[in-house]
Amino acid sequence: MAMVETRANAPGGRKFRVDLQVLGPILALVLLIVIGTILNPDFLAPRNITNVLSRSAFIGIIAVGMTFVITAGGLDLSVGSMTAFIAGLMILLMNALIPALGSGWATIAIGMGAGVIIGALLGAANGLLITRMGIEAFIVTLGSMVIFRSLVTWLANGGTISLNFALGNIYEPVYYGGLFGLRWPIIVFAVVAVLGEITMRHTAFGRHCAAIGSNAQVARFSAVHVERVRLMTYVLLGLLVGLASVLYVPRLGSASNTTGLLWELETIAAVIIGGTLLKGGFGRVWGTVVGVLILGLIDNILNLTDLVSPYLNGAIQGVIIILAVVLQRARKATR
Repeated sequence: MAMVETRANAPGGRKFRVDLQVLGPILALVLLIVIGTILNPDFLAPRNITNVLSRSAFIGIIAVGMTFVITAGGLDLSVGSMTAFIAGLMILLMNALIPALGSGWATIAIGMGAGVIIGALLGAANGLLITRMGIEAFIVTLGSMVIFRSLVTWLANGGTISLNFALGNIYEPVYYGGLFGLRWPIIVFAVVAVLGEITMRHTAFGRHCAAIGSNAQVARFSAVHVERVRLMTYVLLGLLVGLASVLYVPRLGSASNTTGLLWELETIAAVIIGGTLLKGGFGRVWGTVVGVLILGLIDNILNLTDLVSPYLNGAIQGVIIILAVVLQRARKATR
């Protein structure tokens, strides 16, 4: 990890070290806030900030799970397609339950629970193929990405799967409601991030993820159940994709083959920007949160100004991923 050392007039001539890898994402976030404020006076308006955080919450919740997967040396390219598939299944299930249970919270609660369970099962399916069958994570999740996207297109018959109007009105507060001026997705994202940081830093599971990503063979010799831990990272990621889907469905009340499009790119970009090593071995959940906010602010600034077309947002995210990996390799070379 690259360090910048400065000597201060401290007792014993101690050296203070500034970790640029830690400060870099934070400084970038502050710089974006300054630029956004200069370019548009409405940038810091409470309504705009709430909208940015609400939209970023979906990516953020998934990115916390992706942090554990990448830290353990894995990867998942299917999270965006998985979100679309889960959302479609949730809507179809809730619509089917209306004749028996009516258009009330009982139907919605079953749909929400099903979304989280389906997410965990899909994550487990990816994880089992990777850990038990020994197939590369890139191949498995690339294949499941195509499968999930194709399935939701088939379920929607090439169109859109829409939630019953009465159910949609009841379900809507799960996205638009909240506490103390904060919408529920923001609150859930904050809770998931705090729990994720605690798990990564202060539990055996977090330490095992880092050990496996650093050197799986050494971790195995140290009595770490490598396959089990890797499987659990994919189950955790799938569960969080299901949770994000539960919060996403009431936003539009529909799902289609464009739902969650390129979310895998945004999720991976947020994790890498936050300082997690793409090759595994080191993960930082709080850094992932900063990365999510950086991507959300870039998108918002592009929408509020005419400097660059917002249609280039995907290209910008791709460049950010490449630059982040290049910087990681540069830091490694200077160690």
